[in-house]
Amino acid sequence: MSENKLPTLQDVQAAAERLRGVAIKTPLLHSVSLSEELSAQVFLKPENLQRVGAFKFRGAYNRLCRLTVGEKARGVVAFSSGNHAQGVALAAKILDIKATIVMPSDAPEMKRDNTLGYGAEIVEYDRETESREEITQAIADEKGSVMVTSFEDFDIITGQGTAGLEVIEQGQEIGVTFDQFYCPIGGGGLISGCATAIKGLSPDTEIYGIEPEGFDDVKRSLAMGSRQSNSQQAGSVCDALLSIAPGINTFPIMQKYLKSVLTVSDDETLFAVKYAWDKLKLVVEPGGAVALAALLAGRMDVRGKTICLLLSGGNVDAEIFQLAINSENL
Repeated sequence: MSENKLPTLQDVQAAAERLRGVAIKTPLLHSVSLSEELSAQVFLKPENLQRVGAFKFRGAYNRLCRLTVGEKARGVVAFSSGNHAQGVALAAKILDIKATIVMPSDAPEMKRDNTLGYGAEIVEYDRETESREEITQAIADEKGSVMVTSFEDFDIITGQGTAGLEVIEQGQEIGVTFDQFYCPIGGGGLISGCATAIKGLSPDTEIYGIEPEGFDDVKRSLAMGSRQSNSQQAGSVCDALLSIAPGINTFPIMQKYLKSVLTVSDDETLFAVKYAWDKLKLVVEPGGAVALAALLAGRMDVRGKTICLLLSGGNVDAEIFQLAINSENL
């Protein structure tokens, strides 16, 4: 995407119209406990309450509903560790489109089972030895299917951005203006879309991204001024955020809008999952909890600020959830 083709606020607003009555308008929650603990006004955008349990449904439906009749007839194919898979699978089911999903063999069982439950076909691959891109492309070539990427797509980005659009609009409804917005980063589709909407409506709101330690490709890319890759593709509890590198299309958007990128450890993330369950009464998966983890770990000084944290998903396997519940306070 060249500079003049970057998505705009108007593009995100158009996506919101397509999603009206289909995606859930998740609530904007004011956390009294976090606000008191941190001497700030802390709000949460719980996308774990979205359809399929993650924000991914927004972008997937926005992309699939714009396919032509011929494209719908040929079906779609996507690769994902789980949340994009579920989003595409459900959107395809709603629109009566055949979906094939390329998933890693170590994907969380819940995400795999849910994807199958929405009617998609799954093709497994090994993260360490096989290329998901090559497998997906081969399926697209063989079947003539439309490839639906998880973040490298204009309609995906603008669809995800509707979460950020809602944050500002819901804040305006109660007279709240946000100083800062914190959001998980994988490939960058969510934060790029949200930042586009937020900066369009609230230019002074600072946008911060959060990545897992050891998978800080966006942080390094912004520092270097060019796209950097991660040296590994597995090894964190944040399975939803383990992208290889920032997207070609999302990176310039992040360069334009992000104030900074923070990182959190697996231990800090698991504690955030525990905190969300114990204190906030929300089930959040590790990748969805990194913004909360950064806040609880003191990565940012929010005293006197009005902030919003986006919780991006809640699809966590029982084993990982139990590990989090048993984690020690930091």
